[in-house]
Amino acid sequence: MRALFGQVGPLVVVLAVGMLVIPLPPPVLDVLFLFNLSLSLVVTVVALQTQEPLDFSGFPALLLLTTLLRIALDVSAARSILLSANAGTVVAAFGGFVVGQNLVVGVLVFLLLFVVQFLVITRGAERVAEVAARFTLDAMAGKQMAIDADLHAGAITDAEAKARRERIGREADFYGAMDGATKYVRGDAVATLVILLVNVVAGLVVGMASEHLAFGQAVATYTTLAIGNALISQLPAFLLSTAAGVLVTRSGHHQRALSDILVQQLGFKAEPLWAVAAFLALLGIFLPVTPVVFILAGLLAYVGWRVRNRPAPPPPPKPAARETPRPADALPDPLSVTVGYGLVKLADPAQGGELAQRLSAVTESVARELGFALPTPRIRDDLSLPPNGYRCYVRSLVVAEGTVFPDRELLIANPLPSVPGAVSGTDPVYNLPVLWVPASEVSRLSAQGHLTTPAAAVVAAHFRHALVQRAYLLFDRQAAQALLDRVRQVDRAAVDELVPGLLSLTTVHAVLQNLVRENVSIQDGVTIVEALADAAPSAGQDVLVLTERVRQALAPVIRRRIAPDGQLDLVTLAKNLLAAAEQAIRTVPEPGLDMEPKLLQSLVGALKRVQARSKAAALLVPPKLRPFFARLLELYLPGFPVLSLAEIDPLATYHVETVDV
Repeated sequence: MRALFGQVGPLVVVLAVGMLVIPLPPPVLDVLFLFNLSLSLVVTVVALQTQEPLDFSGFPALLLLTTLLRIALDVSAARSILLSANAGTVVAAFGGFVVGQNLVVGVLVFLLLFVVQFLVITRGAERVAEVAARFTLDAMAGKQMAIDADLHAGAITDAEAKARRERIGREADFYGAMDGATKYVRGDAVATLVILLVNVVAGLVVGMASEHLAFGQAVATYTTLAIGNALISQLPAFLLSTAAGVLVTRSGHHQRALSDILVQQLGFKAEPLWAVAAFLALLGIFLPVTPVVFILAGLLAYVGWRVRNRPAPPPPPKPAARETPRPADALPDPLSVTVGYGLVKLADPAQGGELAQRLSAVTESVARELGFALPTPRIRDDLSLPPNGYRCYVRSLVVAEGTVFPDRELLIANPLPSVPGAVSGTDPVYNLPVLWVPASEVSRLSAQGHLTTPAAAVVAAHFRHALVQRAYLLFDRQAAQALLDRVRQVDRAAVDELVPGLLSLTTVHAVLQNLVRENVSIQDGVTIVEALADAAPSAGQDVLVLTERVRQALAPVIRRRIAPDGQLDLVTLAKNLLAAAEQAIRTVPEPGLDMEPKLLQSLVGALKRVQARSKAAALLVPPKLRPFFARLLELYLPGFPVLSLAEIDPLATYHVETVDV
């Protein structure tokens, strides 16, 4: 049976073509007309019971096939009407039912049915399908970004993200196909009217010229058959247009049939029923209408009373709260913080803990700075940690760990005051000596001008410091594709030219990851894509060269991040240091400089002294050395910016000092 239904499409096409050229006997036409009407009823009922539009994704193709079959039946019936004034008992019965005893009234009734079909049902379904297709296509980019955000946040797996993207694509295909298929139905309505006029006019000519019928008899015979043919043809079109409108107007009620939705939204409220009952009663009192109106008003009032007094359904049982165990083979959380049992209350909002809120705020802040979505950090307890210990992870890499005291606050001062009951410690971010002071001393210290920090804020600050340095590990190919999709909405030509014409997605991802690695915001995706498209013909797939070209395009953004007021303190290197650096260049396994330990130690020490004096300091080197110094300082002096000569404003004045070791 499945194999038979699998051949329905080809069989319908072959049958339709055959009916266009081969005359069919009236009994066969009867069977085909009834089959067409039955099929349309089945499709309409299925559409009403469909829970989601995509569950009936074959509807556009089915609509096209039924339209083709209907037109072929119209042509075949018209041939039979004109040749023998006989298109079967079905056509004759429908024509007689509409025309009745008055031909003029019958013609007017049919024209009214045609107007309703053409201007209301068919036109409405076509417009709804057109708007749904347009809105679906416009919403695709936002849905894709939402999926990418959920994927980066760890809320869904790669398989779920792939399934959602496929569903979005199928939705766009479905509504686009519906937009086109409904236009066939509208054209079919016009064709039916044309065939009706041909049957009437040509029938009169054939009846009077060939059959020698009187004018009145010819009009009655051929007009009745023409109307019957048009009616039996338009009823299936009416049903299918209604089914199309029902499918494309489904919104916000997935996994539920239309009948269930209507019953819940219309039949379970007493007030609307009482309002209508009162209106009908007033109508029966003040207007001379049939007494049946009072019966209907009483019936609605009774139904409303039953609805109001029906017993409330028992609440569904609440599932027992339990924590779902983590599968042994589950992927690690992309961003997580584990705490010892002594810090669990910091992560529990029920106990006043604000660690989760602070970590989320930090993540959102870093995401805005870098220009791409970051996953929400997960907090878990870890019995292997010390009671007051914590550990921060990016992917499965430990990026920060330390110890805090949940009932104390951190005090940094120089010199440190004497505080009764304080515990000495080290600041986890800046490695400075600190005091963990009791909560009872915080007010007194604040009055003296000292600033203290709660334990949750200390963990969040350490987490932020580590996240800024390691966020590039979270920038995967999905994030790169999301950026390209976002840029495609405003500069489609540049993206289509760039990937895969000039560069592969892998190369683009590597360039973007390099930018994130050096805390360069990639929010301005249009500038990045344009710069890559300009540089690719000469640079090829060289990631280092492409990265430098993009940095040059983003130079104003980079300078503003380092020195918001524009006052950069630039550090240059003596010629002997630049020469030594050129000889120490290493490209594998990744860019870097293999400098002599003593020379490297002296250089890092000099830069640390500069950094201590100025928060807007940056190392200035030739463009070919910039990426190598950036990787070197990432290991020994994280966060120290490295600029190339091509990235500074030649018209600006900067404070410059030269380091010579």
